[in-house]
Amino acid sequence: MGFEYITRIPSSEEIISQFPATEKVLAIKAKRDQEILDILTGKSNKFLLIIGPCSADSEEPVLEYCHRLSMLQEEVSDRLLLVPRIYTNKPRTTGEGYKGISHQPDPEREPDMVGGLIALRRLHLHAIEQTGLSAADEMLYPENHTYLADLLSYVAIGARSVENQQHRLTVSGIDMPAGMKNPTSGDLSVMLNGIYAAQHGHVFAYQGFQVRTSGNPLAHAILRGAVDHSGRSIPNYHYEDLQILAQMYSQRELDHPACLIDTNHSNSNKRFKEQPRIAKEVLHSRRLSPEIRNLVKGLMIESYLEEGSQSIGGGVFGKSITDPCLGWPDSRELVLTIADLA
Repeated sequence: MGFEYITRIPSSEEIISQFPATEKVLAIKAKRDQEILDILTGKSNKFLLIIGPCSADSEEPVLEYCHRLSMLQEEVSDRLLLVPRIYTNKPRTTGEGYKGISHQPDPEREPDMVGGLIALRRLHLHAIEQTGLSAADEMLYPENHTYLADLLSYVAIGARSVENQQHRLTVSGIDMPAGMKNPTSGDLSVMLNGIYAAQHGHVFAYQGFQVRTSGNPLAHAILRGAVDHSGRSIPNYHYEDLQILAQMYSQRELDHPACLIDTNHSNSNKRFKEQPRIAKEVLHSRRLSPEIRNLVKGLMIESYLEEGSQSIGGGVFGKSITDPCLGWPDSRELVLTIADLA
């Protein structure tokens, strides 16, 4: 019963002092931050893609993926902005299973929280240094945000976290775009309430201090599908769904209405090969409706070097050990198709 205190967790200042961001890294991030801001606020007509593996389980294949994505970015730079998904935390529905590199820097060994914080910091830093791409990560644990705040260009709040007050309040104090997913129930009002809370300032306890935030005007929606009372997936990326969201946005006083569509999870019923079809349908809806075009700013896509998934210890380089992903050939083809259609 109770807690067994194993080891002290270093502060973010201690970890950052070991792996500091150089002026070059900060300049790359600032440039990409501005590009994302311009897309979300309507100043740029580029389309945003948050793309990468379900979970970033190992540095070497993730960096190889980012190198390929960097070269692809050069091909589509006039139409798309590619942001690698470097998700270092993995939410688990039952609490069992691999919880991400932040818990297990080596998925085949015991949890190591200190090693995990070092591994996630080092991975994001190396990605920017080696490929010129600042990345997106999921804020599964709000107290860990400061370990990466100077490196990230995008934060996602998951379906199980969007109703949590600490997540909402923490987003209100960060200075980067935060996509807030609809909850697994599919209730869009819950998501929009989260966006409203995040866009306004608050006073609350954070990392041992009473803090005051000014609100984050770049908090926005992510549609990821839903699950009904029988556990069946219900997609919410169709034309009618996007019209409903646009109408609900118009009825609320929210800054910079914007939405990204998650092409996997409950929108695809985790059938990863459906992602290209879903992406094309969303782009078709944007062409049909100026209102939808103004609202839908991008997509989230799960993609890795090798398609599908494997068990931990499977040994295939660049293949997901969590949810199945598109492989690189299909991913590259999809990005080029999106560039033509967006």
